[in-house]
Amino acid sequence: MKLTCAAFTELLRCTLLGHLRNRLALVLAVAFIPVWIAVARLCTSDQVVRIRLDAISVPVSAPASQLGQVASALGAVTMVAGFITFTETFQSRQMDRRLLLAGYPRLPMLLAKLTAIALTAVALALYTTILLCASLPVRHAGPLGLALAGAGLAYGGIGLLLGSLVRGELEGFFLIIMLSLVDTGLQNPVFNTLMDVAGVSALPLYGVNQLALSSALTPQTPWSHGLLSLAWSAATGALALLVLHHHRPSRSSWSRRTRADAE
Repeated sequence: MKLTCAAFTELLRCTLLGHLRNRLALVLAVAFIPVWIAVARLCTSDQVVRIRLDAISVPVSAPASQLGQVASALGAVTMVAGFITFTETFQSRQMDRRLLLAGYPRLPMLLAKLTAIALTAVALALYTTILLCASLPVRHAGPLGLALAGAGLAYGGIGLLLGSLVRGELEGFFLIIMLSLVDTGLQNPVFNTLMDVAGVSALPLYGVNQLALSSALTPQTPWSHGLLSLAWSAATGALALLVLHHHRPSRSSWSRRTRADAE
């Protein structure tokens, strides 16, 4: 038990330090999110749009600029969270292999990465909620923050899974960006007022998008929809654990790879 706790604590510390050393990710977190929200505010009209949210089953009327800002904030959080997690996971794969060879248990390694995802998602959600509250007349800031944190958890889990699977960074970046664009595009109420595209409810952002729009612009708060992001995070985390469990590096293969890299 002591070894497991010590391994978890040390791996969590190393993972968080890896996030902090990623300067590009920090710049994206600090600058990209407010810029993306500002772009949505400036480039979207104030014309009132009537949409229907499945979470509350009633029509909602709100200015297009407000709807666009909430949708853009969700999209920005997903991209940043996915990028941060994927980059750290991909770049630490060799160190993870060494730790496995040294006898570190797999479960604490994954739990440390999932805890880092949760902390990152909470930090991004808090920052983004403050920005939205300064730009919009937000009805319920707390549930809105939880929705943003859920978006970060969902795409952080996707970044963790991709970082464990793909062979190149470019592939991972492309998959995260394309999935985020498709997800946010189909659920953006400015472009899809009916939000009735087949299969949209199966996408990672469906639940948190419903919760965010309802919490920000209506008196109602559909808490249950926010739990869908936890299901996505749990599913991707379980798949990452499965990948880690079946990856059993041998010392001979590691030594051959080390010699090849040295040459």
